[in-house]
Amino acid sequence: MGTHSKPASMFALDILEKAKAATLKLLHYCESRDWAGIDPYDALNSRIFEALPILDSRIPRLILSQALKRSVVNPRAALLVTPAQNPKAAALFLMSLLKLKERGLVKGEAIIEGLINILVHRRSPNYDEWCWGYSFPWQTRTLLVPRWTPNLVCTTFVANALLDAYEHSKNEKLLEMAASSARYIVRELYWTDGKDVAGFAYPLPSMRNNVHNGNLLGAAMLCRVSKYTGNQSLRGPALKVARFSVSRQRQDGSWLYGESQTQNWIDNFHTGYNLCALREIGNYLGTTEFEQSVRLGFDFYKNHFFREDGAAKYYHDKTYPIDIHCVAQSMITLVALKDLDPGNVSLAQKVCQWAMDHMWDEEGFFYYRVLRAWTNRISYMRWSQAWMLLALSTLVCDSGDPDSRQLEFAGKEKST
Repeated sequence: MGTHSKPASMFALDILEKAKAATLKLLHYCESRDWAGIDPYDALNSRIFEALPILDSRIPRLILSQALKRSVVNPRAALLVTPAQNPKAAALFLMSLLKLKERGLVKGEAIIEGLINILVHRRSPNYDEWCWGYSFPWQTRTLLVPRWTPNLVCTTFVANALLDAYEHSKNEKLLEMAASSARYIVRELYWTDGKDVAGFAYPLPSMRNNVHNGNLLGAAMLCRVSKYTGNQSLRGPALKVARFSVSRQRQDGSWLYGESQTQNWIDNFHTGYNLCALREIGNYLGTTEFEQSVRLGFDFYKNHFFREDGAAKYYHDKTYPIDIHCVAQSMITLVALKDLDPGNVSLAQKVCQWAMDHMWDEEGFFYYRVLRAWTNRISYMRWSQAWMLLALSTLVCDSGDPDSRQLEFAGKEKST
């Protein structure tokens, strides 16, 4: 690529212009589909599967789920799996639009209100508090999580999107919805075992495990709600859980995904979640307690998850797969922690350039994965497009670039 021989300033401007153009095109792609799409984990939404009770057991569910997740072709139409609006995707879209709106890069409030309406209508049914789950049932190694069953991670992302919207509009209803989500997490998911061990159950309240990214994301959200509402009772559970997960950080700065024997891997985007969440806890509570952990973890992150050409690796110890979710979280993490290294924004731009060169389709979407011998070009709405829209919006709006020329996108004037 000739752009790599340009001076750094010209390269940065070139990437920024590409990022802005891609943001506009990707935004149109997602909005024109009413924010609905397929997902790597939606196999059990198949109406054929639902119609055949003989398949409704753990092993067939796992086989079908893994087969569709790994397939390079998309058989969902044949299996009668239809596109769906996913609350987590809607939250990511909302976060993106609010960033772009704040910088004057998009126009119109209707699109923002439409996304909020999706979150209102897609809340988990039959729960007193506001909480959210995925638009598909999913089979873990041991348990089935039914469609729309609320979980820690989905609820946390939606609550943060509502808080972003509250900052934008000062609508107290949005703050109360997020505060309700915090109450749900503390009442239903928080658990302790002795003096120092604590966590948030994931993906079901019955599962008292320790998944560190879930712990830290949940803790950060509780701290944010506490800051806005003045509810000091949220801080104790948040800090106890955060301190436990920080205590499990390894000497090289990394975290295993979780404490179970089946969770002994280290990956890009969950590490990015950990680092961003710890930084947010510090900002919301006005403390530097976790800053050493952030710095140690970031050193590991930057040294292990990026190839020289900007490709963002999934695992710390091997190159493939290169997954679009890792690309997106890499850009977000690097910009969020740009104060730790003057080269962070440049590396985020390099990651963006690699993705545009290898994972961007001119139809206006990003591919799922690049592997050693082939590329999986399936378009997934939550996993791929929602995350990349947030990553591009973060790069364009938060990286410190002074150029905020308006993108001509107003969105459909309708409610969803």
